[in-house]
Amino acid sequence: MVTIDQYIEENKERFLAELFELIRIPSISSEAAHKPDMYRCAEKWKTFLLEAGADRAEVYETEGNPVTYGEKIIDPALPTVLVYGHMDVMPVDPLDLWDTDPFEPVIKDGKIWARGADDDKGQAFMHAKAFEYMVKTNTLKCNVKFMIEGEEEIGSPNLPEFCRENKEMLKADVILVSDTSMIAPDVPSITTGLRGLAYWEIEMTGPNADLHSGLFGGAVANPINVLCKMIGGMIDDKGRVNIPGFYDDVLEISTEERAKMAKAPFDAVAYKKSLGVKALYGEKGYSPNEHTGIRPTFDICGIWSGYTGEGAKTVLPSVAYAKVSCRLVPNQQHDKIARLFQEYFKAITPEYVKAKVTYLHGGPSYVCPIDLPAYKAAEKAYGEVYGKQPIPVRSGGSIPIIATFEEVLGIKSVLMGFGLGSDAIHSPNENYPLEQFFNGIRTIPLFYKYFTAE
Repeated sequence: MVTIDQYIEENKERFLAELFELIRIPSISSEAAHKPDMYRCAEKWKTFLLEAGADRAEVYETEGNPVTYGEKIIDPALPTVLVYGHMDVMPVDPLDLWDTDPFEPVIKDGKIWARGADDDKGQAFMHAKAFEYMVKTNTLKCNVKFMIEGEEEIGSPNLPEFCRENKEMLKADVILVSDTSMIAPDVPSITTGLRGLAYWEIEMTGPNADLHSGLFGGAVANPINVLCKMIGGMIDDKGRVNIPGFYDDVLEISTEERAKMAKAPFDAVAYKKSLGVKALYGEKGYSPNEHTGIRPTFDICGIWSGYTGEGAKTVLPSVAYAKVSCRLVPNQQHDKIARLFQEYFKAITPEYVKAKVTYLHGGPSYVCPIDLPAYKAAEKAYGEVYGKQPIPVRSGGSIPIIATFEEVLGIKSVLMGFGLGSDAIHSPNENYPLEQFFNGIRTIPLFYKYFTAE
């Protein structure tokens, strides 16, 4: 039988040529002008899935951008893996910071340089090629379904409804996702948790017009001062959030998983140097990796008011604004946290100002148990390719649709990411190492092998 290494070697030029066809399509979901490109990309995915061995593939309409679905059903009685990925990419601005054309992929220094090279065209395409290998060599021992959406970069607004409407079609035992990163090329890791999100905008109003700070200052409350004091007081001296009830539902992780997470290499000196800070800050009793992975936060994302032009203007502003967010951990419900913050902020607002808090958006957190059979299969697969056991990692970021899958479809997701922190996703000069791309194709069939083992 042809081995996966032989198959990659014989077909790697074709693999890259096909991936580059996807990358050249500027499928930017946030820009209406690229709507036709979303359909071009969806059709291209349909073609590639059929060529890889899918029994059928279709492009489905949503209220927004399309979804490409494909499947190969060997036997309905066998386990089913649902592969999720996204075809849309982030905007490329600022264009002048790119060293190459973002939609004309280039290989240099052992990496693919282009928008979507990693996030998520490169990573999603690994699954199509791994699937192709298993079909061609008759080593696929379960059913496989693909769902490639076109709105992940704008929050997947229409995918929950697509899942509800097609729940039977999407029925599976596990969802397999490659849209996350590893710690390092020689330190494999599996993302076992994603933080949720809650995001608000605050409008703080004082007097009914901007005032002269000399004639009125000291007698009338400055809404900037009040707003800064109120939001600054949301964190206590131990780094904990002061909102009543904020920690009531926080899920504390097991000692076993915390010990495994602690094996992740972390150089505090290099970390501080890379950020240009002299010291790190976070909730007492937890490490920096735990601060960003397993603990919730409260952050001011933006604040503006008054005069910010050149020179001086002695003004006491009428209105001040801020945007604030919380990253949430498993069991914290974003809608509940939204309500708790709004109630608390209203309760502590003094009578000399008026506060309006608008909840802009949010999403739930997600956790994959490390004793899940599918996680164990992924763990063995990484171990065989990389020569060491992967470290479970709780990501500080959010992919709200992953939690929605569990809520709507009732299916757990395993996040088998192969990206690296240096891949500059969402930024100019996005890239993806060829070694990671091909290692992904090597690893994925092993997941299927161990997942379907008796």
